[in-house]
Amino acid sequence: MRLLAIGKAPSKAPEMELFARYAKRIRPAMGLVEFADGQGAPAEIKRREGDAILAALKPDEFLIALDMGGAAPDSPGLAKLLAGWLERSKKLTFVIGGAEGLDAPVIARAGAKLSLGTLTWPHMLVRPMLAEQIYRAQSILAGHPYHRAGRP
Repeated sequence: MRLLAIGKAPSKAPEMELFARYAKRIRPAMGLVEFADGQGAPAEIKRREGDAILAALKPDEFLIALDMGGAAPDSPGLAKLLAGWLERSKKLTFVIGGAEGLDAPVIARAGAKLSLGTLTWPHMLVRPMLAEQIYRAQSILAGHPYHRAGRP
């Protein structure tokens, strides 16, 4: 399982330390591939970032695009989606675009689209949030008590 993300963060940044904490709990551990932010006009930035993402994909990968138009499940719902994606016996690859969003060919290549809600999140925060939710989903599927569904 891996995450492709636009933007490069310092390895000691708090967001990256939190991402690393959850990424290594995921089984198999989630790898991270970062791409430089695109340069130029907004359309050119999206195209260049999209080209870099598509070039990094392997034919046997199942791509899940983080996109505001994607499914926005609760945590148990994400666990069900994750179980279905894993049944495909393909390597799961998540992708987070840059400030301009994902280019249309990347969205078209995606087998699924996932949203973390309608709020706008800094891209560097989305990385640990996604990793935590994938870890939570795996915990739900394993019957581990990490996820507490009830309210007090």
